[in-house]
Amino acid sequence: MAEPTITQLKPMPDDWQRALAVVAHPDDLEYGCSAAIAAWTDGGREVAYVLATRGEAGIDTLDPAECGPLREREQRASAAVVGVSEVDFLDHKDGVIEYGTALRRDIAAAIRRHRPELVITLNHRDTWGGVAWNTPDHVAVGRATLDAAGDAGNRWIFPELIEQGLEPWNGVRWVAVAGSGSPTHAVDATAGLERAVHSLLEHRTYIEVLTDEDPETYVRGFLTANAERTGERFGGKPAVAFEVFGR
Repeated sequence: MAEPTITQLKPMPDDWQRALAVVAHPDDLEYGCSAAIAAWTDGGREVAYVLATRGEAGIDTLDPAECGPLREREQRASAAVVGVSEVDFLDHKDGVIEYGTALRRDIAAAIRRHRPELVITLNHRDTWGGVAWNTPDHVAVGRATLDAAGDAGNRWIFPELIEQGLEPWNGVRWVAVAGSGSPTHAVDATAGLERAVHSLLEHRTYIEVLTDEDPETYVRGFLTANAERTGERFGGKPAVAFEVFGR
């Protein structure tokens, strides 16, 4: 019996200049797609980050009042490693983000402010493609981002944004979902993988309570294994996968 053919992933669209990444927590981008972001910024593209929370509920041994500012600092340092200087926080509550019009409005406002052609978010489905359950925050923010990409272009949805000087932006051409169990496209991670490792390492406080391994050993092993696994569907090159929704 012939071996099953592995469905190859398509290269990501590259005819764009501005991207906006919208996720729930500090480290969400670093655990999957910062190697792609490093490659994009190297190529002269502009990428900005918007985080729904400051990750203040993410470390059991730290009170949220102390944890939030610390994780914000780590996120800004992490973004800088891959060439991202603009990092905004929406100040929703970590762990209890609610999908709904308030979240959609905040994300639509960010899209209107940054005017991206590509929007990036994290897996919005209940699981990571199997029986590993996703978190409510990821589901809420991912789903709201997909919806807000359309909201941003409709002047009759959230008209108060126009009063704030945020004119409609109907220029989003794709929403790319990282961490999807059903990826369609990929980006070569070869050039950006080393910086992705250092970017995730900036979240040292979080990583040190997450694992007993040496932080660099843990980070390098995790990111390299994921990139190589994706590469099996991308011509053998280490890669970052996305499920891409066209608009």
